[in-house]
Amino acid sequence: MSLTQLLKTAARSAVSVAAGLALTFAAVDSAFAQAPAAPAITPATGQGPALWLIEDADSRIWLFGTVHVLRPNTPWGTAKVEAALAEADTLILEIKDPNDQAAVAPLIQQFGVSPDRPLSSLLTPEELAELNAAASALGANAAALDPLRPWLAGLTIAVAPIIAAGFDPTSGVDTVLRAQALAAGKPVGELEGAEAQVRMLASMSEETQLAFLRSALRDYERASTMLDELVQAWATGDVEAIDRIGVEEMRNQSQELYDLILANRNRDWADQIQTMLAASGDTFIAVGAAHLAGDDSVQEILEDRGVRAARVQ
Repeated sequence: MSLTQLLKTAARSAVSVAAGLALTFAAVDSAFAQAPAAPAITPATGQGPALWLIEDADSRIWLFGTVHVLRPNTPWGTAKVEAALAEADTLILEIKDPNDQAAVAPLIQQFGVSPDRPLSSLLTPEELAELNAAASALGANAAALDPLRPWLAGLTIAVAPIIAAGFDPTSGVDTVLRAQALAAGKPVGELEGAEAQVRMLASMSEETQLAFLRSALRDYERASTMLDELVQAWATGDVEAIDRIGVEEMRNQSQELYDLILANRNRDWADQIQTMLAASGDTFIAVGAAHLAGDDSVQEILEDRGVRAARVQ
């Protein structure tokens, strides 16, 4: 892999992680702390995002890949997704309320701040200058981010240009589906919760956290363009492109990051899905699209265990 390709991969990985975690936009202190009612869904222009169905004698489980933040009016709604959610008894998300900043704030204070090991002691002068330039987009500076652990600083830098470019967490698929389920009187559950996601990020080695921060700094000005590419692949149901953009490039950059963000969680979620199948009822599960693409996707793990997920859209 050339240096140019490596840098491109690193930057994509930072954007993929930032866009692919449900807690990201609650974790970063910004203007959308109180989310308004979810907007209406704009109909897809083609077949729409991919949807899978797992079923046995007394259970149906739909798997739907999401993007946690979208530009308003991004077209993705389809009759099949609408019908599946209407027929489901329960909606399951990664985090049952991805915009609950009040729940995330104490976790960030506990796991995301390290004043005894500030960023200024970990980065080179050149990197601190890059951090200062990137932080200016937030109306801040490197000194304001100095107490943050590298993983949180990386998320903050990755999110800033995405929001500035017009992406909106209140338009994110999880938020919209949650609002629809609650309006229909359906319970909303979660696969892991905010604390698990924060602890997961905080458990990364310092080396990997710094690599993640550096990747966000290298190309933060192109973050929105990269996310646009991922959204285009998702909205058109191009799972191979999602694998290439959001999965393989992360794996190529850091096996630790890949295992932590995708592979390990996919195995845990497959366990939970098998437990749901052993019971009865209809469930709509919506998780980040990268979890449903690639060799270690939830569907592939289930297939290896003898559970088939059939693509229905």
